[in-house]
Amino acid sequence: MDLRALRCFVAVAEEGHFGRAAARLHLAQPPLSRRIRELEADLGCRLFERIPTGARLTAAGEVLLAEARDLLERAERARERVRGAESERVLVLGTVAGAGLDVGAAALAALRRERPGLRVRLREAPITDPSAGLREGRVDLALTRLPFDTSGLTVRLLGEEPLVAVLPADDPLAGRPRLHVAELAGRPRFRLPPGTDARWRAYWLGAPDDAPGPVVSSPEECLHAVLWEGTVGLLPAGAARRHARPGIAFVPVDGHAPSRIVTAHRATAPDPRAEALAQALTEAFAARPPAALA
Repeated sequence: MDLRALRCFVAVAEEGHFGRAAARLHLAQPPLSRRIRELEADLGCRLFERIPTGARLTAAGEVLLAEARDLLERAERARERVRGAESERVLVLGTVAGAGLDVGAAALAALRRERPGLRVRLREAPITDPSAGLREGRVDLALTRLPFDTSGLTVRLLGEEPLVAVLPADDPLAGRPRLHVAELAGRPRFRLPPGTDARWRAYWLGAPDDAPGPVVSSPEECLHAVLWEGTVGLLPAGAARRHARPGIAFVPVDGHAPSRIVTAHRATAPDPRAEALAQALTEAFAARPPAALA
């Protein structure tokens, strides 16, 4: 397995579609498909199932996805450490569930004015990790959402984002302008895996823990569960822009607390550069248009 093949595999897994993955990687689709076939031949198993909307991971693919992300991240960190041996270290910002990405450009511009030599690298964590890699020491600052266990962390509230219900487009509730979260009671829902932070898991489920439904670990898996298994669930309002596609509807939800977007860093020995980035994000949120997250 070489790193290029793993990057191709991760792109297809995250996009759920060979064409979109090829566009993301700036590759033609045939070379991308060939690398996936070579990777499957090397491993001796199928990694994807072809479905009408693109591609879905097999059980073997699910196992490889976690390993591939870890290998690629370690390779990138090694590269950055070598390149940065004679310069200022790269600051790693972890994000999860699309938290605050709409203000990232403004925050980065402000940060570069204050610290022109500082470089920031973004690491997107799976939705099963509300600390966005902070607990494992993978990132210097997390741009994430409450609620989750914040013991040992310094947390700064940036703003709030309402939630939407995500449903099959032919669901009777899909045409509503708004709905109350209680109207989803009794419906199968996508769920986060057991062992995920309990507060985080309960918040996004928004239902009793015994609610039926598939276990998911990424936004793409949430959408597949809705499209192919008829489940419903809760996502941040920004998902309606980021993940719009045929067959899926997003309806604003009442009766459930909005998602609180925060920065977090380790409370012991805070990094001044992480503090500077947190401040830049705070100011960017304060300056955003009032309806930006509505």
